Amino acid sequence: MTFTVTVPAHLVAPDVASSATMNPHRRTLPAGRSRRGPSVAALLVVVALLLGGCGLRLESPPPTEPDPDAGELVRRTAVADALLVRDQADALASTGSLPPETVAELDRVSGAADAQVTQLGGVYDSGLSDVLGESTVSPSATPSPVPAPADVVATLVSAAGRSSTAADTTEDGPLARLLASVSASHTVSAARLAPLVGVPAATVPAPVVPSPAPADGEEPATTTTSAATTGGATPSTSANSVTTPSDAATTPPGGLSADNLSAIVLAEDAAGYALELRAAREDDAAVRDGMARRAALHRDRAQDWAVLAGTSGTEQDPREVAYLVPGADLTGPGLVQELEDGLATDYATLVGVAEPGTRGILVDLLIDSAVTSTAWGAAPAAFPGLPEQPEPAAA
Repeated sequence: MTFTVTVPAHLVAPDVASSATMNPHRRTLPAGRSRRGPSVAALLVVVALLLGGCGLRLESPPPTEPDPDAGELVRRTAVADALLVRDQADALASTGSLPPETVAELDRVSGAADAQVTQLGGVYDSGLSDVLGESTVSPSATPSPVPAPADVVATLVSAAGRSSTAADTTEDGPLARLLASVSASHTVSAARLAPLVGVPAATVPAPVVPSPAPADGEEPATTTTSAATTGGATPSTSANSVTTPSDAATTPPGGLSADNLSAIVLAEDAAGYALELRAAREDDAAVRDGMARRAALHRDRAQDWAVLAGTSGTEQDPREVAYLVPGADLTGPGLVQELEDGLATDYATLVGVAEPGTRGILVDLLIDSAVTSTAWGAAPAAFPGLPEQPEPAAA
């Protein structure tokens, strides 16, 4: 390759001797002073022209996917779980070998999971595919096999556990509230689907409100919730019953105000009172006994929360002698549904307020209320405890 480069005359340094001859009055630079500045500038011009002529460029490294933070990892995991639930439910429902009621439940599970994916923000897309002109998602080589019914139930249980743990630990309060609701939805779906596909449903333990940390020299306080007072979630479906207290160690939730604690004491005590009053008028013995057991459970939880708040037996104890019972026209099961749905909303709100790492009991109580409500006949929700979230349209 031959290059012809013309350098402007004013950039070329003249010879020292000739310059002295041309201008005898010009001062001679002292020794050590450089006269190479213009020559360097000329050289740079030449190099730039040569590089430009050869098509050489100084390139930046190609863009890469940013590293996700902890909150983004939590969100992506929940999205991946919901997508897997949806895809497995769709695949199993499409086999054509299941009873209509099972297919209907699988369609409902799929619709709920799809709505959860949307509310969680969907699959992450950095936009690099638009920049690079190629897909950043690797397509699946082969379609996924049709899962066994037990596998779908197991996926729901695993997804519920991961979302529950993430709701407890994530730093993002609103995301924690959403994850707790999603965990409750997966738990309800597993409990409903298991008997339809012939899979034993695990018993959901009753959460135990934690005791306050004892002061120096004091004996630890004890909670009143026990196996004797935990009533069945429904008088006819033992698979979904709440029969034993949780054995897991729990931490008192941090970050809750005195008003938050007073509100939950009142909500639990009012629920217990309403169920006691209505159970006394119930003709169906099974319904009456189930309501009475659930009433005792809520009364005990109210006491446990009052102990934790430090208001039990004090003038600040918010509990009343009597409460207005909602839904005078509701049947026994209908009243249980309304009360449990209200408590689920209360606990979901507290999940969004409490400090990370201390929300576990609140998440468990939200799940407990959601499972109980549906076991007593309420329509399962895609977002238990989040009344502002729209429910997906029926398939």
